[in-house]
Amino acid sequence: MTDARYTYRPCTDSWKYNLLRWAKDSFSFFCWTDGNDYPYPEGAFSVRLLAGNKQLKDDDIWRPSTYLRAGIISYDFKNQIEKLRSQNTAHFALPDLCFFEAELVLTFEENLIKSTLPVPDWVWQESKPAKHNNSVLFQPQIDEESYLRRFMEIQEEIVEGNTYELNFCQAFLGEFEEFDPIRAYQDLNSTSPMPFSALFKNKQQWLISASPERFLKKSGSQLIAQPIKGTAKRSPDLTTDQANRDQLAKSEKEQAENLMITDLMRNDLSKVSKTGSVQVSELFGIYAFPKVFQMISTVKSELLPEVGFQEIIRATFPMGSMTGAPKIKTMEIIEEKESFKRGWFSGALGVIEPNGDFDFSVIIRSIICDLGQKKLYFGVGSAITIDANADAEYEECLLKAEAIFKTLRGEINSSD
Repeated sequence: MTDARYTYRPCTDSWKYNLLRWAKDSFSFFCWTDGNDYPYPEGAFSVRLLAGNKQLKDDDIWRPSTYLRAGIISYDFKNQIEKLRSQNTAHFALPDLCFFEAELVLTFEENLIKSTLPVPDWVWQESKPAKHNNSVLFQPQIDEESYLRRFMEIQEEIVEGNTYELNFCQAFLGEFEEFDPIRAYQDLNSTSPMPFSALFKNKQQWLISASPERFLKKSGSQLIAQPIKGTAKRSPDLTTDQANRDQLAKSEKEQAENLMITDLMRNDLSKVSKTGSVQVSELFGIYAFPKVFQMISTVKSELLPEVGFQEIIRATFPMGSMTGAPKIKTMEIIEEKESFKRGWFSGALGVIEPNGDFDFSVIIRSIICDLGQKKLYFGVGSAITIDANADAEYEECLLKAEAIFKTLRGEINSSD
């Protein structure tokens, strides 16, 4: 199919909103990704829009295809990999796997916008900014007292040797009469532009993501995992900001947490990689984001011949940074101590290329909503170790959720 070509236009919020609104009205599924020009190690998401009406059956997701495909793997897909279960309450039902085949592929290349389908002229016209979302009423699914009590219970599990590190998460639940996921995405991205920002539509269900974390990337025969463990607050004061960065870089506690997950990812990659090829190319890298500094390590390996997408996912999913170590036992404890079904939260979102390469983010710092149910939720968590402080970890959770709080409260102006 010959690409429709459009002369380059600056990426204004106005026509991006128009483009996404057109895609919403024209297709049952779409995936917009944007790396926000972030200089992320091994690259961020490219800016592109994939859309289509053909949802893939579960078996077809794993087979090679000549089409671009995009989709979500729910955290609860773990139950199809290991003998695990998810019996906590779901705010609303979500599919474990949701992938579609792209018939519209719109990309940005230098001075051209290329599209596999014609785009209406009105999309490119400047228009008045869309109105803000009505403020969404949301509340924590557990109170601070319950969080602190369960925190102590998890540390008891560590003392007993059942886990070494556990990513404990809580959910915030919201309800609304009207909600515009496209505007919510633009608001969230304006205040928290991330290397793995994305907006995903599954009919009435939406993912609005400002993720800083890569789950797994395949480029040729190379696999790349980049776990995040270690967080420090940003400050508008340059001296304080640098001090916070230095403190994170030197923190033995944060390094210990990061190292445990890095070792877990090394082990996961080794299951599908050539012997001796798993290497840590960067350990304890410190990267700046709008609200926080993060400690990121990069693990690479050479894939064994004839290993397919399904085998790779079954060996590595879910991301160790969202479980803890050892992975299987820790996920059992997570199910016992958390009070919500994670669903898409802490799962993965990504795009699979026709040649089999792929890139998936970790679904964190993200809003998940169902327009039919008029409900939404978002999760936030942190790693609990024997040295962790309950009050500090609770505050870290609130810090990570700050941009989502502002988005849902309608506190972000179009000029932000």
